[in-house]
This record gives sequence, C-alpha cells and structure tokens, in this order.
Amino acid sequence: MKDKAYHMPIRNVLEGLTTSMYGLRSLEARKRLERYGRNELEKGKKKSAIKLFLEQFTNILIVLLLVATVISLFLGDYVEAIAMFSIVVLSAILGFVQEFRAEKAIEALQKISAPTAKVFRDGKQTKVAAAELVPGDIILLEAGDIVPADSRIIEAINLQIDEASLTGESVPSKKVIAQLRKNLSVSDQENMAFMSSVVTYGKGKAVVVGTGMSTEIGKIATSIEETEE
Repeated sequence: MKDKAYHMPIRNVLEGLTTSMYGLRSLEARKRLERYGRNELEKGKKKSAIKLFLEQFTNILIVLLLVATVISLFLGDYVEAIAMFSIVVLSAILGFVQEFRAEKAIEALQKISAPTAKVFRDGKQTKVAAAELVPGDIILLEAGDIVPADSRIIEAINLQIDEASLTGESVPSKKVIAQLRKNLSVSDQENMAFMSSVVTYGKGKAVVVGTGMSTEIGKIATSIEETEE
C-alpha cells in the first residue's frame, strides 16, 4: 500500500487501509500496533568504540597480513614487516571510521523523529506518542510539525514540507491531494508526507501508510546498517 498510495485515489487508499476520514477506533489502533510494531527506527545493538576497533582485526585478510608480518620478522625482513603492519593498522583505522560513522548516522536519524503526533482516534483529535501511530491513522499536520510517519495527503491548505533530509531539495515541497501518475521518485510524490520531514507552511490532514522501518527514512537507516565494506 505505501509504495502505491501516491498514484491511488484517496477513497481507494482509505478503503485499502480499512479506515475513514474520522480515523481509527482506539481498540483497532491497539490491534494494529501489535501487528505492525512501534513506529520507530530499530536500534541495533550499540558497540563500544574499542570493540568496533578490535573487530577490524577479525577480517581474514588482516589476519593473513599479520601472519605474514610475523614470518617476515622471523626471517629478518624488517622493511617488509613494517610495511605490512602499516597496511594492517591503516586498514583497521579506515574500517573503524566507516563503521563508527554509520552508527552515528543511524543515531542522528533516530533523533530527528517526531516525539508526538496529532491524530484522530474515535472521531476526535488527540495527541499520542508518534511511536504508537499505525497504518490507517489520520494525522493533522501544521507548520512547525515534524511529520511522524509516511502518509498520503488527504487535505491540504497551502501545505508545504521541507524534505531536504530525503531528497536534498533546498526548497520546501508544495503538497497536493490529487492522484499522481505511477513510477515517480520520492521527490516528485507531491501528495505524500514523509517521516522526519518538517512542515514549513500551511496545514493539512494525511492518512498514515507506512511506519517504522518501512518508511523512506527507515529504508535509509536499513541501507546504512547493512552496508558492507
């Protein structure tokens, strides 16, 4: 549903999520929270800087170089031994820096998530922890808000959202409610609001279509975490 919501009529999006313009019932929201999980970026097991550095020496190529270094020392080839050991140290440092930056990047993504969200539950507006949002929730977006989840815009009054963290665009995106054509990039999906972007002007309503790691910002976090050397 999330990846095709922008090229579907609002009516079909609401029907597909079994919701309405008045939002979900509290009981239904709790059931969906159990099914979809909390609306937050997963926190991988944090490693200490020392552990990250020592793990660089478990690479098979590094181990082979260390063995070769020892053999060179034993044979009296000190120049070769120093050269190989220097390579080992440099490789370990580069690997450590890469993984350390990846961890910090994920932490930064988690920090820009919205703490709370204005949502319609049981037909009335209320405020809940953003982590408790589920697909099908109807949320209210106003200037100054951080978008709490990936959502399809269903009402917009001069709504503009800064999506630089996702698209790199320096100018806020003007939002519409119209159905769009297929195969559009994130930056061209003008009827969508994405998690962690910032509402800069106007206001509107949107139906949540993606939460947690299934959001666009969640995909970025996953790609950072799964990147291999």
